[in-house]
Amino acid sequence: MKNAVIGNNKQKANLIVLGAVPRLLYLLQQETSSTELKTECAVVLGSLAMGTENNVKSLLDCHIIPALLQGLLSPDLKFIEACLRCLRTIFTSPVTPEELLYTDATVIPHLMALLSRSRYTQEYICQIFSHCCKGPDHQTILFNHGAVQNIAHLLTSVSYKVRMQALKCFSVLAFENPQVSMTLVNVLVDGELLPQIFVKMLQRDKPIEMQLTSAKCLTYMCRAGAIRTDDNCIVLKTLPCLVRMCSKERLLEERVEGAETLAYLIEPDVELQRIASITDHLIAMLADYFKYPSSVSAITDIKRLDHDLKHAHELRQAAFKLYASLGANDEDIRKKIIETENMMDRIVTGLSESSVKVRLAAVRCLHSLSRSVQQLRTSFQDHAVWKPLMKVLQNAPDEILVVASSMLCNLLLEFSPSKEPILESGAVELLCGLTQSENPALRVNGIWALMNMAFQAEQKIKADILRSLSTEQLFRLLSDSDLNVLMKTLGLLRNLLSTRPHIDKIMSTHGKQIMQAVTLILEGEHNIEVKEQTFLRCGYFIGDGVRREEIRVGPVSVCVLQTLCILANIADGTTAKELIMTNDDILQKIKYYMGHSHVKLQLAAMFCISNLIWNEEEGSQERQDKLRDMGIVDILHKLSQSPDSNLCDKAKTALQQYLA
Repeated sequence: MKNAVIGNNKQKANLIVLGAVPRLLYLLQQETSSTELKTECAVVLGSLAMGTENNVKSLLDCHIIPALLQGLLSPDLKFIEACLRCLRTIFTSPVTPEELLYTDATVIPHLMALLSRSRYTQEYICQIFSHCCKGPDHQTILFNHGAVQNIAHLLTSVSYKVRMQALKCFSVLAFENPQVSMTLVNVLVDGELLPQIFVKMLQRDKPIEMQLTSAKCLTYMCRAGAIRTDDNCIVLKTLPCLVRMCSKERLLEERVEGAETLAYLIEPDVELQRIASITDHLIAMLADYFKYPSSVSAITDIKRLDHDLKHAHELRQAAFKLYASLGANDEDIRKKIIETENMMDRIVTGLSESSVKVRLAAVRCLHSLSRSVQQLRTSFQDHAVWKPLMKVLQNAPDEILVVASSMLCNLLLEFSPSKEPILESGAVELLCGLTQSENPALRVNGIWALMNMAFQAEQKIKADILRSLSTEQLFRLLSDSDLNVLMKTLGLLRNLLSTRPHIDKIMSTHGKQIMQAVTLILEGEHNIEVKEQTFLRCGYFIGDGVRREEIRVGPVSVCVLQTLCILANIADGTTAKELIMTNDDILQKIKYYMGHSHVKLQLAAMFCISNLIWNEEEGSQERQDKLRDMGIVDILHKLSQSPDSNLCDKAKTALQQYLA
């Protein structure tokens, strides 16, 4: 049987159909079977598993894994190795659920114990671990059972296969895992630290597979915070190695892996992005990724064409990912990318590709480039990027929708020439629809785009937004459990309530609901703090409606600050301010925040008062009198002595309105 099935998929399928698998498993588990017979059974089963995915499914249906795991308890090394070889083949198949390795809690510690038995057990077990470690739960199980200590010494094994599988193990263990990565940094193997061993494995004289996997290990450790981004092993070793992997000399699959790993390494770090962009003409080198498959006339080998076609999608996806990381922060790099041959056409084409992964990478790339004011005004307009983007937004999976809607937020900024045509193509309804999504990221992006759309917009656009969104949905968004949704909704309200005629018009139709919304926030438990140095552009319209302030927000409740900004804008309306003056609860809230311990909130409350008492406006005397009776003038006198110069000046300016 063994000789009949080796290299013959048809024979393998025939034997499975004839019912060989249950019989082989029966013999494998019989105590009366000799060790030689059990070993031969494991070998034949391993050979059957090497066939098609359907073969593996048939083996799994016969419960082969528990039988093989039981076989590992045998004292016979040859039998153990045959069982492990078969398990390795089954677990590396895409149809095998990884969870089957973790069902029995005694399996992992037993596999760890078998690591010392032979170089074959080391190779197969490491290979099983690296294929079955998917996500933090699996990493934790392996880590807690001593994977790092048990596998580290295998990096110095005389067997290349063992070294390679151990390396792959470390790459999957370290991926997005700070605990494992921090441990790896301090592990010593024969007196050498693990990162130094990885660096040695990066050298050009080592096999490409080893260089790539070592670069992955160091990349993942760096991204997990265990190695600094300015460490020499990253800047001088890992990054140049990954750039080398992107060159024409490398195999297509190596170029894909190199570009994707490099994209992940440099994604959060501006300096690494700058270094990568000037290493080995990387930006121009990536343009070659779009030239596959080669023109048919140049290809005589049909296998080569098939290979090129298979990897063409992966190459484009990898190139888009790396361009997205390169252009994430630096304006000059973005300019270089866009000036690369036919780059914008390639991205626009990528938006309508059949492969979801390529489309997602193309949208990410475009989103990265859309952070440039200059490019939004030029290249994005020249290529009418908004058109294919709107198509993408009509019908796409959530992962693409999140990135595409983020990009739409940028295209709707006031200086973007695309803003007008996007509005005309029915964007308001589309974005209002996104605010009702179950996905918080889509709700945030929908409301954020509407906020940008409303900034300095015409009255008609603002009315369209309010009509399409509905006040019911506005209240739902203001009660959203996601802080970002709440913040952007307040930002939208602030932008809707800007410029005096717009404020009066909107408040005349929606005043009651908006005042309820304001009360909802000021009386809610929105005491969430933000980090120092966060900026809020609070477009306060004070007095004549043209003066602006930018407040640097310390650790204060951002929601309350935003809401006070909205009140300051309402107070700037000609008729709208009466909605505040007739609402004693709101006036008491403003008074409370004038005496608050946070200067930022005091300032925002001061802007409300200034707008209400501004002398040149009708009815100012009555408003001043009412506020004096509430004790506002006494607070203003107190604030005019404030050590904060800004607050002191605003209080003195307000007091002058009473004296004028």
